[in-house]
Amino acid sequence: MTDARSTPRTVIALALLLACAPARAEPRWQTLPPTPAPVAGTSSGRAAVNGIRMYYATIGSGPPVVLLHGGLSNSDYWGHQVAALASRRTVILADSRGHGRSTRDDRPFGYDLMTDDVVGLLDALKIPRADIVGWSDGAIIGLDMAMRHPDRVGKVFAFGANADPSGLVEGVEKNPTFAAFIDRAGAEFGALSPTPKAYAALVDAVGRMWAGQPRWTEADLKRIRAPVLIADGDHDEGIKRAHTEYLAATIPGAGLLILPNASHFAFLQDPALFNAALLAFLDGP
Repeated sequence: MTDARSTPRTVIALALLLACAPARAEPRWQTLPPTPAPVAGTSSGRAAVNGIRMYYATIGSGPPVVLLHGGLSNSDYWGHQVAALASRRTVILADSRGHGRSTRDDRPFGYDLMTDDVVGLLDALKIPRADIVGWSDGAIIGLDMAMRHPDRVGKVFAFGANADPSGLVEGVEKNPTFAAFIDRAGAEFGALSPTPKAYAALVDAVGRMWAGQPRWTEADLKRIRAPVLIADGDHDEGIKRAHTEYLAATIPGAGLLILPNASHFAFLQDPALFNAALLAFLDGP
């Protein structure tokens, strides 16, 4: 299901062509393709932000865009998107607090706190305003920025977001694809984190956040004035379709894009289609 008000016809046509592609032995939406290798040419560092050391990497030139990953993962997951964006944008990657290469402090995880981390990173990099591309928790952070820091946000591409816990599919951690992701993220955490044995604590802390946050009302969502595209895969393991449609219908002027034969990991499963939709949105009016 694609909202033609916000997505050019070329993207719609591409979606239809790929949806009609020959059947695979295993449905694409049940696969978990490899995490991309770090993109060559990035310049990285760790910024002192909001009581933590936040890992970031930059590449490219042009208008800035920040890529925010999902819970338990790290910024390497955006490799396919970095490759598509870096020729026309200054791409900023960041590992959320306690994730990947970033540290955390003793405060409980919360979306407001993590949003303030991103704003602090933009301050450290002397970037007054940027577009935001978010996946899952990163998408929630992007929407939170649009509500609470509207002057710092251009456009928001929000893939796999929810406005409150009722939008989550119960028992998603038992889904084979999602369970494989949790295991993989643990191995990556062990290889990247300054506290490599703390993955169980991260899972517990992030799980507590997922259980109670965000809790945005309809009035909260209607405060958003940034151009927003709400996107998801048609087989998302963790987000209810009706909830995705609610977000798009409630945020003023938001578009809706449902990618075919893809799940919560569409940016890995079908990067060509994901990137076409992303570029059409960012480069459009």
